[in-house]
Amino acid sequence: MKTVKILGPGCANCKKLEAVAREAASKAGVEAEFVKVTDMKAIMAYDLLSTPGLVIDEKLVSSGRIPTQVEVRQWLAG
Repeated sequence: MKTVKILGPGCANCKKLEAVAREAASKAGVEAEFVKVTDMKAIMAYDLLSTPGLVIDEKLVSSGRIPTQVEVRQWLAG
């Protein structure tokens, strides 16, 4: 099972990123646990320049934007 973390304060873009990531995982048939990280100290531990951020299995794959479902599916498969 993959661990997918959404990094951000809970803004609209953070919610949109979570929706895209959940749908990508569902369409790819990947079992994933989704975790929202809103604590700024925890977010900064990922060396993130801007939110929202996407972390898959402790690797920061995206920050400051909302990736496409295709991108997220590739990261989940990798």
